[in-house]
Amino acid sequence: MKTLQGITMGLLILLASSCGGTKGINPLGALTGKGWVLSSLAGSAPDLANYPAGVPTLHFLEGGRLAGFAGCNNFSGEFALEGGPGAIRLEPGAMTRKACPGSGEDEFLDAFKKAKNFKVQKEKLTLMDGTTELMSFSPANE
Repeated sequence: MKTLQGITMGLLILLASSCGGTKGINPLGALTGKGWVLSSLAGSAPDLANYPAGVPTLHFLEGGRLAGFAGCNNFSGEFALEGGPGAIRLEPGAMTRKACPGSGEDEFLDAFKKAKNFKVQKEKLTLMDGTTELMSFSPANE
């Protein structure tokens, strides 16, 4: 009986320590190491007709480098986690210059440039301007 109580107590301690919030989470580690695929823009699923070449993606790389696909053109820029918890600065940087049908890429880039903070919860990356959600991303199937 004491063994069962000891195991139960150990599991409860382990569970409580693993659910202790996000204070110990490294924000850089939550962003890097995986690709992200656009799952919503301005609160709605992306209209795939606006992205005939594919849905936009982001890759946060080591050293503050950023790479992505805006729906037609690729970009390579920089990001920085600065200005407090959850604050982010995104610079799309250099971009290819293919002619793009539709308005999807422009809408994506406009929202992307407005992002000032982020959160990662339950495998979802959300870019925001203050409390306004601009866009969200899901992990890419790589």
